[in-house]
Amino acid sequence: MPEPLPPDWIDPPDLATARAAQVALAARVVTEDALGPVRLIGGVDISNTRFDPENLVFAAVVVLSWPGLDVVASASAVRRATMPYIPGFLGFREVPALLEAWAKLAEHPDLVLVDGHGVAHPRGLGIASHLGVVLDVPSIGVAKSPLVGRPEGELGEEPGAAVPLVWKGRTLASVLRTRRRSNPLYISPGHRVSPATAVEWVLRCGTGYRLPEPTRQAHLAANAARRAHGVAKPEAVE
Repeated sequence: MPEPLPPDWIDPPDLATARAAQVALAARVVTEDALGPVRLIGGVDISNTRFDPENLVFAAVVVLSWPGLDVVASASAVRRATMPYIPGFLGFREVPALLEAWAKLAEHPDLVLVDGHGVAHPRGLGIASHLGVVLDVPSIGVAKSPLVGRPEGELGEEPGAAVPLVWKGRTLASVLRTRRRSNPLYISPGHRVSPATAVEWVLRCGTGYRLPEPTRQAHLAANAARRAHGVAKPEAVE
C-alpha cells in the first residue's frame, strides 16, 4: 500500500468512529478516469452469512487477463469480522479479509470490479470505493440491489439498456441490464473511474451471464473458500 493508513479506516472500534472514517475516506474518492492501460482485471467478492456464530468472512480476489478474460491468478482469505452486520457499514467487515487476500497476489490487477456498491452509498463509500481508496487502485462497484436511490425512467429489456439511479437529486449510479430477462445491476464508480467508464467496463466484461466475468469468478472463488472451511450457504450465481 502506498502509505500507512489510519487503523480506524480498516477496523474502527465503534460505529461513530466508522461513520467518521467513511466521511474521511469518501473525501478521497476520485470519480474521474485516472487509470492507465489495463492488462489485468480483477474481480472481488466475499462470502459470509450474518447468522454464522463465528462471524467469519471469506474473501476472494481473482485476476483475469484482458482482453481474454482468462483467470490467471486468485487468492483468498478468511477472517473473523469485528464489525457487526450493519447495512451501510459492511466495508469494515469485508475490507480486512480482502486486504489479506490482495497481499497474497504476486501481481495485482490494473482495474478491479467489486461485488458491491461504489459511491452509490449514503455516505458515498460503498465497498468498491472503500477498497479502491485504501489500495489506491481503480475500482468499479457492481451491485445486485440498490442501497439508496430509485431508477429514473423505464429500463429497457435489452442488454446494455441503462437508466440513472437517483438519490436526493443526484445521480449515483447506472441501473444496467446485462442480460435479457435478468434483474439489472447497479454500476457506480468506486475510485479513479468515471461513471461512463464504469458502465463501459462492465459491458466489456460480459460473457453472457448477468454478472461480468471478473465478479462472477470472484463469487465462485469466495464460495469455494467458504465451502473448504466447512461453512454451508446455498447460493446461486447468474
